[in-house]
Amino acid sequence: MAFGKGHHLHLVDGSAFIFRAYHALPPLTRKSDGLPIGAVSGFCNMLHKFVEDNHGPDAPTHVAVVFDKGSHTFRNDLYDQYKANREAMPEDLRPQIPLTRDATRAFNIACLEIEGYEADDIIATLARQAREAGGRCTIISSDKDMMQLVGGGVEMLDAMKNIRIDREGVEAKFGVGPERVVDVQALAGDSVDNVPGAPGIGVKTAALLINEFGDLDTLLERAGEIKQPKRRQTLIDHADQIRLSRQLVLLDDAMELDFSLDDLDLRAPEPETLLAFLAEMEFRTLTKRIADKMGVEAPEIEIAPQAEEGAEAPEEVPFDAAGYEIVRDAEALQVWIDTAHARGYIAVDTETTGLNEMQAGLVGVCLCVEAGKACYVPLMHKPGGDDLFGSDTLEEGQMGLDEALALLKPMLEDASVLKIGQNMKYDAKILKRYGIEVGPIDDTMLMSYAMHGGIHNHGMDALSERYLGHTPIPIKSILGSGKSMKTFDQIKIEDAAPYAAEDADITLRLWQAFKPKLHQVQVTTVYETLERPLVPVLARMEMHGIKVDRDTLSRMSNAFSQKMAGLEAEIHELAGRSFNVGSPKQLGEILFDEMGIEGGKKGKTGAYATGADVLEDLATEHDLPARVLDWRQLSKLKSTYTDALQDHIDPDTGRVHTSYAIAGASTGRLASTDPNLQNIPVRTEEGRRIREAFVAEPGNVLVSLDYSQIELRILAHIAGIEQLKQAFKDGIDIHALTASQMFGVPLEEMTPDVRRRAKAINFGVIYGISGFGLARNLRIPRAEAQDFINTYFERFPGIRDYMDDTKEFAKSNGYVQTLFGRKIHTPEINAKGPRAGFAHRAAINAPIQGTAADVIRRAMIRMDDAIEGLPARMLLQVHDELLFEVEEGAAETLIARAREVMEGASDPAVKLSVPLTVDAGQGANWAEAH
Repeated sequence: MAFGKGHHLHLVDGSAFIFRAYHALPPLTRKSDGLPIGAVSGFCNMLHKFVEDNHGPDAPTHVAVVFDKGSHTFRNDLYDQYKANREAMPEDLRPQIPLTRDATRAFNIACLEIEGYEADDIIATLARQAREAGGRCTIISSDKDMMQLVGGGVEMLDAMKNIRIDREGVEAKFGVGPERVVDVQALAGDSVDNVPGAPGIGVKTAALLINEFGDLDTLLERAGEIKQPKRRQTLIDHADQIRLSRQLVLLDDAMELDFSLDDLDLRAPEPETLLAFLAEMEFRTLTKRIADKMGVEAPEIEIAPQAEEGAEAPEEVPFDAAGYEIVRDAEALQVWIDTAHARGYIAVDTETTGLNEMQAGLVGVCLCVEAGKACYVPLMHKPGGDDLFGSDTLEEGQMGLDEALALLKPMLEDASVLKIGQNMKYDAKILKRYGIEVGPIDDTMLMSYAMHGGIHNHGMDALSERYLGHTPIPIKSILGSGKSMKTFDQIKIEDAAPYAAEDADITLRLWQAFKPKLHQVQVTTVYETLERPLVPVLARMEMHGIKVDRDTLSRMSNAFSQKMAGLEAEIHELAGRSFNVGSPKQLGEILFDEMGIEGGKKGKTGAYATGADVLEDLATEHDLPARVLDWRQLSKLKSTYTDALQDHIDPDTGRVHTSYAIAGASTGRLASTDPNLQNIPVRTEEGRRIREAFVAEPGNVLVSLDYSQIELRILAHIAGIEQLKQAFKDGIDIHALTASQMFGVPLEEMTPDVRRRAKAINFGVIYGISGFGLARNLRIPRAEAQDFINTYFERFPGIRDYMDDTKEFAKSNGYVQTLFGRKIHTPEINAKGPRAGFAHRAAINAPIQGTAADVIRRAMIRMDDAIEGLPARMLLQVHDELLFEVEEGAAETLIARAREVMEGASDPAVKLSVPLTVDAGQGANWAEAH
């Protein structure tokens, strides 16, 4: 029967329940693993009370608990300071948020949330629908923002005080009826949500004005008639701000919902599901109370001792392939899908024909919902006996690819089912090519990285051995190696299934071990705000790729060859004879035996060392090693880029698709691989020219936005260097200022050479450069370089203090931290000998480089929302630069929006004592744009 007259809808404000529960109860942790559960406990008790109290003639026929999803909504697009002054969520509350959703579903109550909208908007839309259908609606909340909805069969209930709020209650609160609440709020503003309103006008004055003039529009039109001068001028001066405030407080009651009122019918909890959840949370009293009420036996709650770091995880189910199932038909697959919906989570892994996500074919899907219980869904196995090349005939006993994906797609895209993966970006890209947008996700690799960046490998095999005490089945035992190596689709299903299902089983167990540990080591915020949200952003960037012009690369390769030939002739002339410039052995003989240059050192093979470090040192005093370095640079550019990039152009897209490693560098910097586009040299003219081959599609341009000296700005902030901070605030050339401070040269008399030396010192100090290293960079004598560094520390003593304090913190704690809480571990910090110097330099640099990496990560995560609606795509991230492709006419709009995000205007967490500035450029190719 469709919702209508006689039906009663109850809508629970889930966020209000959560925060009331959190603040009303003392901290509580789950004994088995230390997971915070105080808010979950209070939330469950409130839901249970709600269910128990609602019987009789006024009981609800339809119920839903409504939550906020994410922090960015359409209101942030209207006003970037909306809710900007809200305090960050408490660290111990964050991991409990998803558990409250699980609790709602366990009570068999509809759990609603929509990306980009607040719970209030969903409630407003459902309340309107209920009223228009002839039914009643009770909103379980005390939030004043929802009082605009009261009337016409809609009322509010403050469940804590058991007070019903009807039209008279609204008038008592606001001095106006529900239909004018928005007008009063627009004038009065809201300090909690950072709604500006009209300065100096409170609720009482706003109500007087609205009652006098009838409504807000009339008031603003006739503001000149107001007798009080200050109030009159305030309304005239801030009319646009007041109208904006009205947009912010007005709830959207016309949302497009993918569910109806009929989907919210009241359902009794399933005893097995509800009691299993309560037992998992270890709520002994509530579990027994509800079991007794339902007339069933309460499950036993066995609390295992909390796992120690590196010890076996709490789950003690042995690994056994006998618990793995091969799913061969739709009926069997549906059982796993239904279980995933019931649990609210599932571990997912894909098996493919290769590692290139843009070319690899999907072979099968692995699923796991419980430790020891996993399955493999084979889809495209065609082993063809022992033939290395397989066959085109599919092995029997497999579902059709389209049939299986059609069944899996709704579950993999369902917001109420968490998908757990190890390096989920890979699986997301594979499935995206088959039309599936996987989400929401958790990633065990990124959990490990958030907890242990800089300590150990975050690959699945290493994590399994370290935390589960289990060595996974080696892939080589399945595929073979060398020339006889097969692809996964050439493996028989019976052989492939144990390996594939085990991957999903391991992933789920790692998730069960890691999820509570995030809170214990205080990195939940890092994972939730810097790691997990970056996965879909990078997946989209990588799949977009960037167009590379093959003809331009070919021309450059030829030009580099010619220039290398010229350098070879010059090198031979300097050497006095011909030799193979690419031979380290022959070069060493020329330099140290024939030319008699001092400093030659022979290795175990008897050949002289001629690495870059040796040649850079010699190049400060000799031309030949300098020319060899130039030749090597060109040789590397040719082999690594102008030649190799041509092989990386995707045959289907005509674009190059790099892959970003999120969990690579311990500092949080992303690493670009296959191909590496972050190491294209920009200090030489030839290196910069390679960027000319990266081009926009016809009608588009490339846009580059690059942070200006972000690491120096962060250093000035962290180390508290007042001269540098003031210079950045005043927009002064920081390298010229440094040169002036060090060498006593007035700014107006600064020469390019003096500024260049100061620039090398500025950036070198961040990396703990020595006099030896600076001498190489500037190609000056070592003593002179050391004098520069000594003078630098005399002029800016705060930098030395920062370096000393950071080393001491690292030695005491074993890690350093970025401004956003990322822990960068320093396992070698107390080492002796040469390793100590490297560890000290790394520890000093890590908070600076790591904070810069976190800033750009946060910008990337917010960028999609900022450029939504523009014909633009974010393509590359290269250190401090973001590269976009955009239709030519929209470039300036893109620059304005992206710059605002990157400079931190929309991110309350980016609060530096120096401004961040972003340089922007555009052009037909990357070189022109940068």
